[in-house]
Amino acid sequence: MSSMSVRAFVDTNVIVYAYDGTSSEKQKAAIDLLDRLWSERNISISSQVIQEFAVAVRRNVAKAMNPTDVRRVIRDFRDWDIVLNDAAAVLGALEIEERYQVSFWDALILQAAQSAGAEILYTEDLSHGQKYGNVRVVNPFKR
Repeated sequence: MSSMSVRAFVDTNVIVYAYDGTSSEKQKAAIDLLDRLWSERNISISSQVIQEFAVAVRRNVAKAMNPTDVRRVIRDFRDWDIVLNDAAAVLGALEIEERYQVSFWDALILQAAQSAGAEILYTEDLSHGQKYGNVRVVNPFKR
């Protein structure tokens, strides 16, 4: 591993896997990635990621998290670099959506990654290896 870390942005699905025991292989990969990025102090997320996480872990996983645990995790997110999506971010996302023909929600993630200065976006929702401006997509579950 190099001494210089590359700024990383993490999409909701990666974080949800860290708390979802349905796929132990994906859970381990997600936890290992998040632990490494946190230890390097090199992790960015957005307000959208936090919001999606709060819904997904209570409704879209095999064993829903209780509200107390969800609040605890979200409190921990406050120590991460968080991009707040404002009107300018939405306008930027609309441009990205049109330019790259991706969904608005994926475009908003890409916009936030760009705003964070990230060079890597960890997600399984976009094509592995694809570049969107300065942001390269990496699927942390791809072997």
